[in-house]
Amino acid sequence: MRHWLVLRSPWPPFSFRVRARFPLVILALLFLIVVTLVFSVSVGEYQVPPLAVLETLLGNGSRSYTFIIMTLRLPRALIAILVGMGFAAAGAILQGLTRNPLASPDIIGISHGASLAAVSVLILFSGIAFAWLPLFAFAGASLAALLVYLLAWRSGSSPTRLLLVGIGLGAVASAFVQIVLSMSQVIQVGQAMTWLAGSVYGRSWEQFWILLPWLAIFLGIALFMSRHLDALQLGDDLARGLGSNVEWQRALLLVACVGLAGGSVAVAGTIGFVGLMAPHIARVLIGPSHGGLLPVATLVGGLMVVAADLLGRVLFPPIEIPCGVVTAVIGAPYFIWLLIRSRSFA
Repeated sequence: MRHWLVLRSPWPPFSFRVRARFPLVILALLFLIVVTLVFSVSVGEYQVPPLAVLETLLGNGSRSYTFIIMTLRLPRALIAILVGMGFAAAGAILQGLTRNPLASPDIIGISHGASLAAVSVLILFSGIAFAWLPLFAFAGASLAALLVYLLAWRSGSSPTRLLLVGIGLGAVASAFVQIVLSMSQVIQVGQAMTWLAGSVYGRSWEQFWILLPWLAIFLGIALFMSRHLDALQLGDDLARGLGSNVEWQRALLLVACVGLAGGSVAVAGTIGFVGLMAPHIARVLIGPSHGGLLPVATLVGGLMVVAADLLGRVLFPPIEIPCGVVTAVIGAPYFIWLLIRSRSFA
C-alpha cells in the first residue's frame, strides 16, 4: 500500500499530494548539496580543509580563509546550484507540458533563443552592465517560446508539434549564433565560446543576487501551478473536463519555463542535459506527481551542476573543464539511451 502526504497552504491557496518519503528525499538531497558545496569550496589552487570551510561558513573561520571562501569560491558554487535548479525545473515543466520524456529547454529551442540574445548583447554591447543580461536572455527565450507556440498552433497547441517545432527553431537559433560569432573579433569570440560551453568560472556575488530573486519568482509560479501541470499531463480533453483552462495554464507554465531557463542561461551559458536528466531522476525518487516532482527535480539539478563544476576542476588540474562540457559528456549517452528505450516501447 502506498502512503501519501497532502500539503496545503491557506495563502497563497494551494494543495498537492506527495509520497510519504518526500521529506526524507528532500533532506537527503539537501545534505548531498551541502556536502558537495563544502568540497567544491575547499578545492582549488589553494587547498582549504573542509572543516575550515564549515567553520568559515558558520562565522568562526580564520581571516586567512575568509577571503578565499566567501569572496572567490562560495558565490561560484552557489550560482552553480541555482543555475542547475533553474534548468531542472524548466525541464520538468516542459516534459509535463509536452508529455514527452525527451523534452528540455536546450532541446526544444528555449535555451538557444536565450543564448542568441545573450551572445548578441555580449558582442555588440560589450560594456553593458551584467544586470541587464538576464532581461535580454529572457527576451530571447520568450521570443523563441512564442514562435514555437505560434508555429505549433493549429486549433490548439499540440505537445508533439511544440516539441518538433522547438527542435527546428533551436537549430535556426544555433545557426544565427554562429553567424554572430563569425562577424566578431577574436577576443570577443573566445569569451563568447567559453560562455556558450556553460561555465560558472569567475562568477561573483553580483550575479548571485541578480539570479536569486529571478529564479525565486518563476520557481514560485511553477510550484503554484504544479496541480494544473498534473491535469495537463492527462491530455487536453480530460484536463478541460476537470475544469482546467488549458491554453492559459499552458501559457503561464511556459512563461515560468522561459524565465527559469533564460535567467540560468544569462548567468552560466548553456549547460546541456540537466533539464533532461534531473526530472527523470526525480521521477525515480518521488514519482510522477508534479507537486513532489518539481522540488525534487530542482534540487537534483542543483546537485548535478555543482558536482559537475567540482568534477571539471579536479579531473585535469590546473585546467578547468566547463561544467557544461561535463554534463554533456554524461547527458549525451543518457539521451541516446532514452531514445532507444522510447523506440523499444513504441
